[in-house]
Amino acid sequence: MEFYEIGQQIKDIRKEKKLSQSVLAGKVGITRQTLSKLEKGDIAKTSLQVFIKILEALDQKLYIEDKKPFYYFDPKSVE
Repeated sequence: MEFYEIGQQIKDIRKEKKLSQSVLAGKVGITRQTLSKLEKGDIAKTSLQVFIKILEALDQKLYIEDKKPFYYFDPKSVE
C-alpha cells in the first residue's frame, strides 16, 4: 500500500465521521497542515505514535495481512 492510499483512507474516514482536519489534528496533537500533508501522502515518515493516535481518534484498527502476489499476463509467455 502506498502512502497516498493510506492518507486517502484516513481522509475518507475523517469525512465520514464529519470531522474537520482541525478537529482531528487537535485530537491527535498535530497541526492541521501536518494532517493535510499526511492525507495527501506527502509525509512518509509519520511516526507510528501519531499514526496510532489518528486511528484511535477515528475509532479504527490496523490489520496486517500477508501481501498477495501480483500476477499479470505476459503475452510473450504464450509464444
